[in-house]
Amino acid sequence: MPTISDSSTGRGELKKMKIYAYTHVDMADSHLASIPGIDNPYTALINPESYTIEIKYEFENAQGQGTTGGHQQFKVKLPEEMSFEFLFDNTGIIDGRPRENIAGEIENFRKFLMDYDGNTHQPRFFKFVWGTDLFKGRCSALHINYKLFNPDGSPIRAICKVSLKQATDEELRVIQQNDRSPDLTHYRTVKKGDTLPLMCYDIYGDSSYYIQVAGANNLQNFRNLEPGSLIFFPPVAKN
Repeated sequence: MPTISDSSTGRGELKKMKIYAYTHVDMADSHLASIPGIDNPYTALINPESYTIEIKYEFENAQGQGTTGGHQQFKVKLPEEMSFEFLFDNTGIIDGRPRENIAGEIENFRKFLMDYDGNTHQPRFFKFVWGTDLFKGRCSALHINYKLFNPDGSPIRAICKVSLKQATDEELRVIQQNDRSPDLTHYRTVKKGDTLPLMCYDIYGDSSYYIQVAGANNLQNFRNLEPGSLIFFPPVAKN
């Protein structure tokens, strides 16, 4: 089993891989996702035996007029990709806690990685930590291979292959633009100190839409927003 050396004590200390889910590409603590019924970060029962990081460039063939040869001209560095496998085992062999089946654990893992976040209108962003920050990006694919079953057919062991694509600076720029697009529906959770005009300015670039938003949410007193409440910001037509 892989270990991460603790340099301060000189002892090998087993670290579990953790996966942090975020609602925004900046992966700030303030954007840590809240997923009902599922812990965030997700902690691996068993660390992967290995992981793969793929780094690729894209080239285009350049050939001069009247020549028979050519050369590859650099075009762009593609987002890095990472893949690894998680083992799920409820036989009790690994942790001494046999359970009926793994269906619930697999479903939670799927929801954690692949569910669409309704508040942000996009899949979540993830940071993988195993002793150090390994990778930041989004889950592009999840393959579930069931390996062992109870007599009634319920699965008790499975291998999940996770594929991820790196979140790039360009993606951050585009998402930041879309976050403020006036023709999209937005939902925002009120934080302490928020006011409706300021929230409208952040989303629409114009605080004067606060009356329209107050009406869409049936707010009787928009001056005193309750922290933790959810505000609906409808699409608006800007001149």
